[in-house]
Amino acid sequence: MESFGEGRLMAMPKPTPSIPPGPPQPLPLEPGDHLTREEFERRYDAMPQVKKAELIEGVVHMPSPVRFHRHGAPQVDLVTWLGVYQAYTLGVRAGDNSTVRLDLDNEPQPDALMIIEPTHGGQVVISPDDYIEGAPELVAEIAASRVSFDLHTGQWRGPSLFCDFLPLRNSGKCAGEG
Repeated sequence: MESFGEGRLMAMPKPTPSIPPGPPQPLPLEPGDHLTREEFERRYDAMPQVKKAELIEGVVHMPSPVRFHRHGAPQVDLVTWLGVYQAYTLGVRAGDNSTVRLDLDNEPQPDALMIIEPTHGGQVVISPDDYIEGAPELVAEIAASRVSFDLHTGQWRGPSLFCDFLPLRNSGKCAGEG
C-alpha cells in the first residue's frame, strides 16, 4: 500500500492475469444472409436454439412458427402415409425434417422425404456425419404460404413433381404432371 496524502493509504490494484481470447464465435444466422454451405453449417451448429433453417440458392431462410390446421396436422398425415409405405416397401426409408445437402448452395430441411436406400439403387449418399447428400426420390413440404416460393425458386432440381397435399384445387393434377 502507498501513502496518499494526510496519512490515508491507497490500495493498489492487483494485476489480473491475462486470459487469451477463445476462438471467435460465429455470427448468428439471420434470414436473408448469403452464405456458403460450409459457413451456413458452422453458424447453424453454433446455434442449438435454432430448430430449423435452410440454405436455398445460397440464401438463409428461417421459417416462422407453424399453425396446427395448416401445417402440424397435415404433416402428421403425410408422415404416417410415408411410414406405412416404408413398412411395406423393401429398400425405402422415410424421414421427417432431415437436412438434405443438395449442392454447395442448397441445404433444405423438408417436412418429409423418402429415399431409396443406396444399397437398393437409390441416388443419394448418406454422409459420414449422417446427412443426405443429393436429391431424395421424394420430397414433401406442407406449404400453406410457401407454394409459390418453392415452385419458382427451383428449390428441387431435376425431375420433380410438386403436389399440394391438401385437396388439389385446380385441375386435380400436380405441378409437373402432363
